[in-house]
Amino acid sequence: MGLCASSSASVNESPNTTDQLSSVEGISQTTTSNTTSSSSSSGSATTVSGNSRFSGGGSSDEAPGQMLPHPNLRIFSFSELKTATRNFRSDTVLGEGGFGKVYKGWLDDKSSTSRNGIGTGSGYVIAVKKLNSESLQGLKEWQSEVNFLGRLSHPNLVKLLGYCWEDTELLLVYEFMQKGSLENHLFGRGSSVQPLPWDIRVKILIGAASGLAFLHSSDRKVIYRDFKASNILLDGSYHSKLSDFGLAKMGPTASKSHVTTQVMGTYGYAAPEYVATGHLYVKSDVYCFGVVLVEMLTGLRALDTNRPAKQHNLVDWIKPHLYDRRKLKHVMDSRLEGRYPSKSALHIAQLALKCLENEPKNRPSMQEIVETLEKVDSAKERHRETTRVHSSSSSTSSYQQQAAAHRRGQQQQHLQYRSPIHPRQEVNRAYPLPPRT
Repeated sequence: MGLCASSSASVNESPNTTDQLSSVEGISQTTTSNTTSSSSSSGSATTVSGNSRFSGGGSSDEAPGQMLPHPNLRIFSFSELKTATRNFRSDTVLGEGGFGKVYKGWLDDKSSTSRNGIGTGSGYVIAVKKLNSESLQGLKEWQSEVNFLGRLSHPNLVKLLGYCWEDTELLLVYEFMQKGSLENHLFGRGSSVQPLPWDIRVKILIGAASGLAFLHSSDRKVIYRDFKASNILLDGSYHSKLSDFGLAKMGPTASKSHVTTQVMGTYGYAAPEYVATGHLYVKSDVYCFGVVLVEMLTGLRALDTNRPAKQHNLVDWIKPHLYDRRKLKHVMDSRLEGRYPSKSALHIAQLALKCLENEPKNRPSMQEIVETLEKVDSAKERHRETTRVHSSSSSTSSYQQQAAAHRRGQQQQHLQYRSPIHPRQEVNRAYPLPPRT
């Protein structure tokens, strides 16, 4: 995950054996035969049998945005996921983090059979995250993923389809996101990586902000704690979804402003008050969002030690340029090649400044951020419509002017030959060309 600094705050230690996970509400361990699953000690686990279609993660007929009382996930067997990823072959690796590697897999749809009972070969692509046995952070984060993402359903959160817990094997199964992470698109290099156009960037920001706004809108707010470009995943239409809830925390109760916890997150993104004190506010997520806004504008990483010393930290370096349109122009992502509305870019820069306020109470809420970004997007659409109308009017006006000139020319020709006193036309006289369409 990146940042893992010690804090004076007292925290519960991560469990060091999977036996401790058996008491987690809603999580069941899979037996080797995968025919039954042992219930959690709480006796209130809500699971789906290993051979049924999952119902967790939100179905199309559900209202957007809800939190279930318990995880409702499919339990996969280890052999099933081993087959899906072709024995976790290296060429199926999608990425790697502190938890472990993420593999691309194919899961056959057992419910799709022809009339003669033979499988039709249909199925769906999945992403499988496999715990690294040497991971120091994996066990607790696996538990957090199941408890948070297994209960949350929203169009801008990645769907957790299920999990596997067999002996020491801990795996998580997600929907597959075709376009990968925002990080790859913003910072990746090479012919295979295409720069993101401005309108796509705004679309991604609105989706990610909507996901955070949903987390913050519940009665007991959820603090994401690790918002960054690599945790924003994109589907085939660049619809953005938040992933990786391993560091998510329940927010403070109504009587408190923050929760105190061990400082964990990613350098360059974490809010200053959290790094300094271990006090985690709901608006600590807003600071992280402000960092991503600056990354979107500049196309540069939040932290890069390969840059000159004074430019290592992106926010510290770029912040003075966000106040003025002319200064902002010099730090905008060069891969945009100037194809962006400068007024909209300035509005987003000003929004970033608000998100990056030192005092959490001075930062906007995520709902306010969503509304601001939607206004920026709608202003762009209005500009397009105005441009189309203006272009159409200009074309009509140009046509009318040319037609009038043509009529005058014909009239002058008739006059020339009709009257010997009419001045002779200059053959080589220059006329303005009609504007190019």
